[in-house]
Amino acid sequence: MTMLRATVVVFALGLISLFGASRAQTQNVSLHAELLKDWPEVKITMHKIAVKMPADKHGFRPAFWAARAKSIPPDSPRWQLEGKAKVTEYLGRRCLSLQDGAAALKDFEMADGVIDVDMAGSGARGFYNIHFRTQADGNGEQVYLRPHKTGLDDAQQYTPTLNGAAAWQIYNGPGFTRAVDIPRGLWFHVRLEITGAQAKLYVNDMREPSLVMNDLKSGIRKGGVALAGAYFSNFEMRETPPVAWERHESAMPAATITKWSLSASLDALERDVERPLSKSEAAAMKWQDITAEPPGFVVINRYRRSPEVIPTFAKDFSKRLEPQKGMQVVYARTTIVSDRDQLKKLNVGYSDDVSVFLNDEILYRGRSAQRFRDPGFLGIVNPENDAVYLPLKNGRNELMLAVSELTGGWGFICRFDNMEGVH
Repeated sequence: MTMLRATVVVFALGLISLFGASRAQTQNVSLHAELLKDWPEVKITMHKIAVKMPADKHGFRPAFWAARAKSIPPDSPRWQLEGKAKVTEYLGRRCLSLQDGAAALKDFEMADGVIDVDMAGSGARGFYNIHFRTQADGNGEQVYLRPHKTGLDDAQQYTPTLNGAAAWQIYNGPGFTRAVDIPRGLWFHVRLEITGAQAKLYVNDMREPSLVMNDLKSGIRKGGVALAGAYFSNFEMRETPPVAWERHESAMPAATITKWSLSASLDALERDVERPLSKSEAAAMKWQDITAEPPGFVVINRYRRSPEVIPTFAKDFSKRLEPQKGMQVVYARTTIVSDRDQLKKLNVGYSDDVSVFLNDEILYRGRSAQRFRDPGFLGIVNPENDAVYLPLKNGRNELMLAVSELTGGWGFICRFDNMEGVH
């Protein structure tokens, strides 16, 4: 037996012993200096050994470098209970009851790793949340199930949390939402695998992910963990060494307007948002230059704190035209240079409301808040939602948007069909 094979066998036996211990403490494994030169081959061989190791009760077969899973029972003092969270019995199990509350792990941060947990609920309208890489300032990531939408295209969703707001109306579609069946009235297993700037969610079936998150949007690489919105039991987590941070952002279409300047956040009810700013008003404001993120969204939540106001028409559609106390507005401006006088189509997506001005004249007013257009309306943002035709003059033209927000994601996107005659 060669020195390398002998080392592999000894290392493997030590790891098998480590994974088999019920409450094993962290063990340090070291190799003799003479063997370090063979580490790449040792690592490959050990991975092959780990693949043959027995899977855990959830079907998880850890890589040889993975830490042992840590189980945290519902009544553990490590949980920080919030709202109406409590420990209770549900469907024959001791569990965390978080329908109207949350539970966060105290004094804990995780970069990469695996979270395993059982969830249960009645199937009524709700949101079964796993928050990860959370920060005290309200930034982080979250993935959740909508039990009332089981089987539908948005039964599960990933969204970053930006300045305390879940921007789900902006981050929607492939990589963010997908159909999945969510059991009702029984316990089912959920796994979240976090690896660098990507993550995978598994619901019930641990063989194939139900949602692949190709590009985590908050940019946060390490943070806390919390649960909310359902009954939770059998919580386990295992940390894994961080992988290389590789963003997988979508492409930026060439005809997208990417350079903008944003005003401060203002009380929308104290302003006439259908009137353009005067020259003196604009000059007195402090403007922040920003660049849209692929595929062209200006996510205002990244720069301003959302009001997170539940509108009066959320439960009574007849109140949708009422002024909404607490609504905020941000002005966004950019310059379009046209090589001639022309009428140019601009595609616009926004949340929640927008007024579009060109050279101090209003051209368009739109309202797209959740439930505003009809009780089932979601207000998802995309550039195909609406369009406005800009009467551009030869030379410089100022385009300005007044974008108002209640809740669900504050942002906009503007895109031409082509860049012919403009820059």
